[in-house]
Amino acid sequence: MLDLLKAVVLGLIQGLTEFLPISSSAHLRIFPEWFGWGDPGAAFTAVIQIGTEVAVLLYFRKDIWRIATTWLRSLVKPEYRGHLDARMGWYVIVGSLPIVVLGILLKDVIERDFRNLWVVATMLVVLGVVLGVADRTATQERSMKQIGLRQSVLMGCAQALALVPGVSRSGATISMGLFLGLEREAATRFAFLLAIPAVVGAGLFTLPDIGAGDNAYGWGPTLVATLVSFLVGYAAIAWLLRYVSTRSYMPFVVYRIALGLLTMGLLYAGVLSA
Repeated sequence: MLDLLKAVVLGLIQGLTEFLPISSSAHLRIFPEWFGWGDPGAAFTAVIQIGTEVAVLLYFRKDIWRIATTWLRSLVKPEYRGHLDARMGWYVIVGSLPIVVLGILLKDVIERDFRNLWVVATMLVVLGVVLGVADRTATQERSMKQIGLRQSVLMGCAQALALVPGVSRSGATISMGLFLGLEREAATRFAFLLAIPAVVGAGLFTLPDIGAGDNAYGWGPTLVATLVSFLVGYAAIAWLLRYVSTRSYMPFVVYRIALGLLTMGLLYAGVLSA
C-alpha cells in the first residue's frame, strides 16, 4: 500500500513536470530523496514517462495522424514530398536520432553516474540560465511552417542533453528553438512532437528492468504512476500551450535555479546524500 501511495505521488510529479521546462527526471530524483524514499531508479523514471507521452499522442492526435499519413504517402507518391506534413515527419525522425543513439551507447552511465544529485542540481542551474538567455534574446520570427532540417537537427541534439537528469527535454529543445528564432508556441509544439519517439522508445527499452536490480518499484506501482502521469500530463499540456502564447519562460527559469541551489545547499549540509 505504501508503494502505491508513493507511486501516485511520483506519477503526479511526473505529470506536472514533464512538459514544463523544469526537468521531470530531476524532480523524480530530488523529491524522493527529500521524502526519504530513495532513488526510484532510471527504469521507473523512463517507463512512467510513457504515460505523459500517451497524453501527447492524445492531445496532438489530429496533427500526428496528419503528419504520419502524409509522410507515408510521400514515400510512394512524389507529389506529397514537398508537403509541410511530409517534411515534418522526416524532421521528427531525424531530430530523434541523436537521443536514440546516445541513449543506447550511454545506458550504463545514465543509470549510474548521471543520477548523482550534484550533477542534477548543477544541470538545473546551468540550463535554467540557458533558458533565461534564450527567452530574453528570442526574436520569435519563425513559425511552425518555417522549421527546416537545420532546426530539427539542432533541436534534436539539444534534446539529447536531456539524457542527463536536470537538463529537461522540453527545456533544452525549447531553448534551442528560441535561439533559432522560433516563436515560443512553435518551439514548444515541435519539442512535444520530437519527444514522442525518444520517450516511448526509452520506456519500452527499459521495461525489462522494472522490479530488478536497483529499481525500487515493481509492476503494480509503476503502472499506477504511469496512469496518474497520463491524467495530470494531459492537463499540463493544454495549460502550457496557452501560457506560452502570451507569456515568457522566466518564472520557470527562476524556479529551476532556486531548486538547483537549494538542492546543492542541502547536499553540502549533509541533509541529502548524492
